[in-house]
Amino acid sequence: MERKSVVGGVCTNAYYQTEVPYVYAVGDVIGFPSLVSVSMEQGRLAACHAYGVPTQSVSELFPYGIYTIPEISTVGKNEEELTQDGVPYEIGKAQYREIARGQIIGDEQGTLKLIFHMDTRELLGVDIIGTGASELIHIGQAVMAFGGTVDYFVNTVFNYPTLAECYETAAFNGINRLGSLPALEPKLKPPQEVGVIV
Repeated sequence: MERKSVVGGVCTNAYYQTEVPYVYAVGDVIGFPSLVSVSMEQGRLAACHAYGVPTQSVSELFPYGIYTIPEISTVGKNEEELTQDGVPYEIGKAQYREIARGQIIGDEQGTLKLIFHMDTRELLGVDIIGTGASELIHIGQAVMAFGGTVDYFVNTVFNYPTLAECYETAAFNGINRLGSLPALEPKLKPPQEVGVIV
């Protein structure tokens, strides 16, 4: 078996098969992370394997949500992991109180943090504490799934007023920490000469 489990839990391989090849186990019985959303994905992967349906999943991009007040959610790597791995990174932060929506809903404590590679600017992780954190996290998760950079948030227009604007504010904050602006390419080509018909 490739996948270890908690003490007393069921051990499985990467396809969630137990030592008995036709018996699969997912969710709380195999241990961490014991989240319903992750358990559903584990079940999907197990069913696909059992029926020979090709599939894939990116477990390192599973989002975690803690439904407290305030909510807490995270996806990707954290600063401690990146430091241990020797990855050069920078962070960008946005406070909800900086965003019109944060002021409207009265959440002055909320924070969104982007963690990105210092050289390539690839988004490596997102941490959010505040109202709607478990919803907002999916924006960062999607950008990470496609190997996107922090520049994506600078070049994107977010609806106003929304908490999603925190992504853009945090991106600018992080880029300012680097001391450089993103290389923005013009979206429109210069006008070409047009002949005038008289």
